[in-house]
Amino acid sequence: MKRVLILESNEAFAKELNDVFTAKGYEVCGVTGDGDEAMALLESASPSVVVLNMLMKNCDGFHIMEAAKKSGKRVDFVVLGMYSEDKIIGRIIALGARYYLMKPVSAEIVEERVAEVLEEGPHTEKYERKKAATLDERISNIFISIGIPPHIKGYGYLREGIKLAVGDPHIINNVTKGLYPIIGEKFQTSASKVERAIRHAIEVAWNRGRVDAINAIFGARVYIGSERPTNSEFIALVADKLILEDMV
Repeated sequence: MKRVLILESNEAFAKELNDVFTAKGYEVCGVTGDGDEAMALLESASPSVVVLNMLMKNCDGFHIMEAAKKSGKRVDFVVLGMYSEDKIIGRIIALGARYYLMKPVSAEIVEERVAEVLEEGPHTEKYERKKAATLDERISNIFISIGIPPHIKGYGYLREGIKLAVGDPHIINNVTKGLYPIIGEKFQTSASKVERAIRHAIEVAWNRGRVDAINAIFGARVYIGSERPTNSEFIALVADKLILEDMV
């Protein structure tokens, strides 16, 4: 059963989330905007995914995520907030957020991201997944540094593509008939939509003008000015960097 816990201080939006998740067949195992009640529900409800607004009554989202992490509880968060600073978003991701969505955001988009988290499975479902979870975090840190926002669809597709390229570097030689269809099947979408979403994610990063940060990550002046890599070039660059780091 898909169990979701909604921790949202805006009562109207909390109801909207509850209605959308219920209509989609989820078991909503709690709805509250109070931090103290949230902590009790985290302990007793055993949700599959927690939708968390960073602004809560009595405490903030950081306190809730930190408490969950210290307790050793295996919880995946889809976090909602108004923060746009990369440092703060990086902290949110490090504390266990699978997605960070900037408000305002529709309840339907929140449900889509929760569905993707459930499709991928928990970060730490088994001991064998520990390395994969670490890889997710490393990729997320790179995305944050160069300005790829977590709330766009291309973020998840691009992360999956890099993970596939790390596991099998040869797949980058066949992105159209190999990589994109695999990602599309995982996320239940078409290969063409995967390609467009990844291209958009890369365009967003370049439009933010963080070429210096990009070159700093790759250890060389790879790109200059408005020049940007193709999807396959970008995936290969990040995958190669991660593979080389593991060899050191």
